[in-house]
Amino acid sequence: MHLDLDHPVLSSLLPVVFLIFIGFVAGKAKLVRGESVRDLSNLVFLVLTQALLFRTMSSVHIEQLDFKPVAQYFLVAGALFVAMLWVYGGNSRASVLALASIFSNTLMIGVPLVGLAYGQEGQVLLFTLISLHALVLLSAATLVLELQVAHEHAALSGERRPIWRTVASAIRNAIIHPVPLPILVGLLYAQTGWGLHPVVERPLALLGSAFGPVALVLVGITLALTSLGQQLSLAFRLSLVKTVVHPVLMGSVGWWLGLRGLHLAVMTVAAALPIGANVFLFSQRYRKEEDAVTAGVAVSTAMALVSVSVVMAVLPLLPV
Repeated sequence: MHLDLDHPVLSSLLPVVFLIFIGFVAGKAKLVRGESVRDLSNLVFLVLTQALLFRTMSSVHIEQLDFKPVAQYFLVAGALFVAMLWVYGGNSRASVLALASIFSNTLMIGVPLVGLAYGQEGQVLLFTLISLHALVLLSAATLVLELQVAHEHAALSGERRPIWRTVASAIRNAIIHPVPLPILVGLLYAQTGWGLHPVVERPLALLGSAFGPVALVLVGITLALTSLGQQLSLAFRLSLVKTVVHPVLMGSVGWWLGLRGLHLAVMTVAAALPIGANVFLFSQRYRKEEDAVTAGVAVSTAMALVSVSVVMAVLPLLPV
């Protein structure tokens, strides 16, 4: 049987698998020590992510975006997040696992996949989603997690704070945060219409382009240092929700709300993508479910080879 490596799904997902594998080999070979993983995570989260998010948002013009399909995407993702938050216990640990259930690798995998399968028009739709993806999902998850951390701290210390102070503190921590802040600053800057001078834009582009590869190699390194046997069951459940339940819900609800054609296809394929590396960095930052999310990124990437292929094969069969 001939394996078509030029197929959109394979050509988009196999490089991700390969990068995780490279990191795994580097970790097993002790090329990166376990104590250095936190420093590498900080580098990716506090430097590369900042450059990528600010540069992406600095060219977004809100008036040119088509928000209807994206709004429906976030409606489904939000409902699934709340459901998974309840399933996993409603605590700070549950926030990270719920985020893993809905946060797709839209940039590293989604952009080349949608470009190959649906062309420039499909990419424009995906870029509309990408421009808000991290802002909406990571900001919401950060706010929920900060509220839960504050509540858990109060329960442990016996300190009772007025609810408005807890909420105000959580909102402040959610905004003054390494993910929402560069998005908001970039979005505000974009509305000035000034653009970025090449002297600034080129270094940001180089740093941003390094985010995906370095983050995925870091996933592989962490995977090599993780006891997978204890995490595979949870990783499989996370991956099942992310690559099967999420796209089925997105396709069904989108269809019910009147989404059709290219709009439905791009949003459903985006939902079928594996867990994004941002969730891995999120878990590292808060030190919640790091091993499970690391395994989940790897397992969901492998599962997406099947799930994305099935989604892309089924969508054209739906009546217009």
